[in-house]
Amino acid sequence: MAYVLLAVAIIAEVIATTALKSADGFTRLWPTVTVAVGYGLAFFLLSLALRSLSLGFTYAVWSGLGIVLAATAGIVFYGEKLDLAGALGLAMIIGGVVVLNTVSSMSGH
Repeated sequence: MAYVLLAVAIIAEVIATTALKSADGFTRLWPTVTVAVGYGLAFFLLSLALRSLSLGFTYAVWSGLGIVLAATAGIVFYGEKLDLAGALGLAMIIGGVVVLNTVSSMSGH
């Protein structure tokens, strides 16, 4: 269940971060509300996940997947361009998350 909470927390954080750009310095109401609700939900769910997952593992997965998904949202919703260096960087982040989940003892498996 902790992994589900972490996954939903990451999704909520990425939605909030994506809306942050649209909030235009908190001058637009609905994107601003989305930011506040999204971050509130994300941190609440993250706190619940941390009840049974280690801090180092949880934060590594949270930040790594958050970066990759936020960059993807920028490409999809805001027309940002992905170059080779960016793609390699994102691939390395994904690789790090995979290593943490499959090989490292940090994840507690």
